[in-house]
Amino acid sequence: MKEGWFVGDFEPTAYRTPAAEVCFKHHAKGEAWATHYHAMATEINLVVRGTMRANGQEFREGDIFVVDPGEVIAPEFLSDCELVVVKVPSLPGDKYPA
Repeated sequence: MKEGWFVGDFEPTAYRTPAAEVCFKHHAKGEAWATHYHAMATEINLVVRGTMRANGQEFREGDIFVVDPGEVIAPEFLSDCELVVVKVPSLPGDKYPA
């Protein structure tokens, strides 16, 4: 799979569907992650391990947060993190720099 994404309307994938995208993502403490938004997709994030900040709010293990279409997200990884990310629907290319 590519960059942790394993379900969605793209190749390679473990399960192809236009309904959603799913990934398991590792981020290192201090990793630079571009500020961005999705024009049409909703993104649901589960912090599996670690601590991060997004838009001034801190999230840790077990926390879930939702990023709505058009909402700019500016993630900061305060420790090594693992996330499960679900985007609904699957719209490859629906990620824009902010």
